[in-house]
Amino acid sequence: QVQLVESGGGLVQAGGSLRLSCAASGRTFSTYTMGWFRQAPGKEREFVAGIGRGDSRIYYADSVKGRFTISRDNAKNTLYLQMNSLRPEDTAVYYCAARPNYAYISQNPPEYSYWGQGTQVTVSS
Repeated sequence: QVQLVESGGGLVQAGGSLRLSCAASGRTFSTYTMGWFRQAPGKEREFVAGIGRGDSRIYYADSVKGRFTISRDNAKNTLYLQMNSLRPEDTAVYYCAARPNYAYISQNPPEYSYWGQGTQVTVSS
């Protein structure tokens, strides 16, 4: 069992930055493929970014490419999402998710086994 706890969300003006963190329990964090997803009101949960177990493989959704950076610190069991040049359309609840035993970075939410509770990000215009 893995527990994930996100933090770092908040209210920011358009063009601003936020850094999300996701703290994971357990001793096998380094073996998980990790992802960030978001869900805006009335919309489906969507993939934002993913990172492989050794952080050599990284993938971004087109909507955030060049603005967001995903990273991980396996020694601290923590996943990060640095978000720059934020836009009002980035407003959503952001979730981190873990995919044990698979190296492939999936964009499909059901393929992730563990989820955090989410952190709200609101970008004002």
